[in-house]
Amino acid sequence: MTTPATANLLRVEKGHADPEELAAITAVLLARAAAQPEPAAAHHGRTTAGWRRLERENGFRAPHSWR
Repeated sequence: MTTPATANLLRVEKGHADPEELAAITAVLLARAAAQPEPAAAHHGRTTAGWRRLERENGFRAPHSWR
């Protein structure tokens, strides 16, 4: 017995799809859903920028300070 929620998992918006075409697209979608994501590459560099970002600095610098 099928319920209305599970009766129509796919819907053809335009044109007519054969049962073989629906089976093919279903297989592709299920394969993509089951695929494991590739592990992220290990990052061995710096985590912060090597330069100063002016938007993160204080707005005022004393006139006698050296930077």
